[in-house]
Amino acid sequence: LLSDQCTHTVKVAVFSDEENTIFRDRKEFAGSVFKQMEETYGYLQLCNQNRSVIDGLTRTDYWDYSKDALREALVNALIHRDYGFSGSIIINVNDKEIEFVSLGGLLPGLMQEDIRNGISQLRNRYLAEAFHRLNLIEAYGTGIRRIYALYAGCVVQPVISITPNSFKITLPNMNQARALNVSTPKVTTQMQQVLDILSQDETATEAKLGEMLGVKRTRMYNLLKQMELEGLIRISGRGANKRFLL
Repeated sequence: LLSDQCTHTVKVAVFSDEENTIFRDRKEFAGSVFKQMEETYGYLQLCNQNRSVIDGLTRTDYWDYSKDALREALVNALIHRDYGFSGSIIINVNDKEIEFVSLGGLLPGLMQEDIRNGISQLRNRYLAEAFHRLNLIEAYGTGIRRIYALYAGCVVQPVISITPNSFKITLPNMNQARALNVSTPKVTTQMQQVLDILSQDETATEAKLGEMLGVKRTRMYNLLKQMELEGLIRISGRGANKRFLL
């Protein structure tokens, strides 16, 4: 694994759609796992866009992804993958998120909650020790917690998905999450009441909604139109056939 003759690789694909079906670019990195780590990280940084906000004389830079989060996710995939499989580590990049998929699920006895709590059962102890002695990792089991700490306060959080033979961690694009948070409509108490009612009864009429909220007809009509404009509901039909869909 540490030699140039390492037979395992890392594959990175950049897609132009969120379903990861239309390729924009792709790369495969081979050689020593250290070489793979350096070259893969460098390529991911090329995909990591920087958005700048200027307020007066102050300029603030916002990266799509924290550099430390990218590093932690990549190192985690290299150290913990099951090298008994010949398949590559897969990294999928699109405008919304980055997925790191490595072969090998959790070792017996561990659960997903354990990973979040910092519990680590090493599959490749000697490899982890090599990374540790080269100061590429600080300790075992802190990488995932560090990733979540870097996303503290972000409207969208990283997602871990585990199967018996694979481990995937998805990092959301922070700049897109910020834009989503800015454009998210403010849901008032009455709007939330309407959403709660419709989630239980999709056939609720305008009159019934007004009665349950205790508001007059005109106010109910304006409230529903506002919710439609905000993208919270869709109004279908007219008159007695009018329906309000989530």
